[in-house]
Amino acid sequence: MTIKRTIIENDLQELFKEGSFGLEKEGLRSSAEGYLALTPHPKSFGSRNHHPYIQTDFSESQLELVTPPQDTIEDQYKWLEALHDVVNRTLDESEFVWPFSMPNLLPDEGNIPIIKVDDVSEIEYRQKLAEKYGKKKQMISGVHFNFSFSEAFISAMGKDMTTSQEFNAWCNDLYLKMSRNYLRYQWILTYLFGASPVGDVSFLGDEEPKNYFRSIRNSSIGYHNNFSHRVSYENIKKYVTDIEALVRDKDLIEEREYYGSSRLRGKGKAVCNLINSGTSYVEFRSFDLNPFEKLGFSVEQSLFTHLFLLTMVWMDSDSTDEDIEKGSEMNEHTAMENPFDYSRYLDEGLSLLNQMMETAEDLNLSNEYIDTVKNAIDEFHHPEKTLAARIVREIEREGSFIKLGIRLGQEYKQLSYVKPFLLSGFDTLEMSTQLLLSDCLQLGIDTTILDETDQFLKLKYAGQVEYVRNGNMTAKDTYISHWIMANKTVTKKIVKDAGFTVAEGREYINLEQALNQYAYFKNSPIVIKPKSTNYGIGISIFKKPASFEAFKEALKLAFEEDSEVLIEEFAEGTEYRFFVINGKTEAVLLRKPANVVGDGKSTVRELIARKNQHPYRGEKHRAPLEKIKTGKIEELMLKEQGYTFETVLEKGEQALLRENSNISTGGDSIDLTDEMDESYKQLAARIAKALDVKVTGIDLIIPDRTKPVSKREDRYVFIEANFNPAMHMHAFLQAGTGVNLTKKIIRMLYPTIETS
Repeated sequence: MTIKRTIIENDLQELFKEGSFGLEKEGLRSSAEGYLALTPHPKSFGSRNHHPYIQTDFSESQLELVTPPQDTIEDQYKWLEALHDVVNRTLDESEFVWPFSMPNLLPDEGNIPIIKVDDVSEIEYRQKLAEKYGKKKQMISGVHFNFSFSEAFISAMGKDMTTSQEFNAWCNDLYLKMSRNYLRYQWILTYLFGASPVGDVSFLGDEEPKNYFRSIRNSSIGYHNNFSHRVSYENIKKYVTDIEALVRDKDLIEEREYYGSSRLRGKGKAVCNLINSGTSYVEFRSFDLNPFEKLGFSVEQSLFTHLFLLTMVWMDSDSTDEDIEKGSEMNEHTAMENPFDYSRYLDEGLSLLNQMMETAEDLNLSNEYIDTVKNAIDEFHHPEKTLAARIVREIEREGSFIKLGIRLGQEYKQLSYVKPFLLSGFDTLEMSTQLLLSDCLQLGIDTTILDETDQFLKLKYAGQVEYVRNGNMTAKDTYISHWIMANKTVTKKIVKDAGFTVAEGREYINLEQALNQYAYFKNSPIVIKPKSTNYGIGISIFKKPASFEAFKEALKLAFEEDSEVLIEEFAEGTEYRFFVINGKTEAVLLRKPANVVGDGKSTVRELIARKNQHPYRGEKHRAPLEKIKTGKIEELMLKEQGYTFETVLEKGEQALLRENSNISTGGDSIDLTDEMDESYKQLAARIAKALDVKVTGIDLIIPDRTKPVSKREDRYVFIEANFNPAMHMHAFLQAGTGVNLTKKIIRMLYPTIETS
């Protein structure tokens, strides 16, 4: 019975479509002028001894990005996008990632740097490769597409097998069939995705071709084993035995030197493990970098490749070793074709694409899969639309291969800086979580996103697992500490009992009760706020005594956010946020209340709209600065100053839209970490200790920050402690130098993490 019939008779089509997807993408670091970057691998990437995402291949200058296996292609690209942002922002300003498979401007062989790592055997292995193939061929880069079927599908297909040996043998046969047919028909992928039509003379030398190719990387000029045909894919025993024989006969330095376009991977590095443990996934290695795609390999290419692999299994026909050898010859012929010529195997290509279309229809795949096949059929009829042909036209328009590579590479790097506070792929996460995730990827902490909606991450380093929610909620703080900080009354009582000065006030459980005590507050500056809230929501501040009407309106706004409300005395001075991590104040922020400054001709509403255009301003905590709102609180605040939204302010005249200074309500951020007197930093740390919290934002009112805390004069008032304080507002500021707090969170969790 064929695999296809088994799947259909057992209604496993839906499971068959599922898979685990991963990409390994190589790329050379390049100088601004297009030369191979000869600088060391950046220390900011952390240690290569443990890094699961960012490695180096042959050369110190050759980055390799590895996405963790994902259940969908969409998730695969989230990770690839995020890794590219991390790389682009970490590289030196003068460097970028070369977008082509064929190298940039190379120095002489002797000046191409082999990787510099702690493991001497890794260096020795590459030295042997250099002697065998030459360093320049090692600089050809590409993409490896890693694929396996889902565990659910594999289990369902093997449910009637009684032993693990039988199950592993079946699993190997499944992936061997896929590999055999892949190797027979991979020339189609080279026709469509070949993207190395030219190379620079610094690589090609005397071999510089006079014509354009579809893929130099897949041609005889590329980097290959010239004995790949000696590895049989007929069964797993022959596959293993042949590779081991090549090592024994010293044709291969090590097993990993086997560069077949389809490489079976199992548990452990030794190929013999495939026999007893089965194939875990297959690594398909024949893909050029796509220079027109900022990630080097497009989503459409992955969709097409997935459907191609499914068809290799779905088709009834199977390929022999002789067929594979024929496919290898066809692939090399295709690689050597002029990109503007019709394929010499046009009929076979169209026939296979029709089979792919049938597979897509049989499996009820989405239109995005079908569209990739339609586009491929069109490219077979119009070779000038293929990737290689488009590259040639662009090279001729640009003037040279090197010039085009510089332009595209620098453009892709700049894309990561359009909104440097967002992490592509995961930009729907809360801002602080994005910053933490970015630093984890940079440092090489194994990270799993457990719940994207709830901002839940699992971190693992050196066998130690930590869970983090919302960027800085960790097991270092107790469950009760979060509840203490959420309740402003409880927080104040604990802080006051510890001997610190707090803002005095009263607590109310309903509007009527609070209104009845207006007389108590009518001659005093006050603050009205919900008892348990965050981000400054529902807070109203009256520096001058409030009218009964304003008092009532502020109470209504506060009760909309909580069932209990606090009315506190207003403390004279400036409010500062002290960010405390693990017993130390790591950052101090001055937050100016939301405001606009007049130009003599614009209304307040127009000034707000203009200020909200700042690239750092956004909504719902998706940017470092929140956009200024035009709601009831802002309207009330303007009214207290004698303004409306339609008032035209004189030039230089300032209008406040909020009294509270929270960034989340439109405030401005100014870093004062270095300017703040040290005594206040220590004070904030002591308050955090009194609350028994590791991570908190302590808000203090200080009349004069240049005068230290005095034993005789308090010179401060404690306002509140914030659990899960925002970190992004310390990193991306209206003014001052940003402070990276997420790395300090990581240091708290992993004090011994290797960084170089």
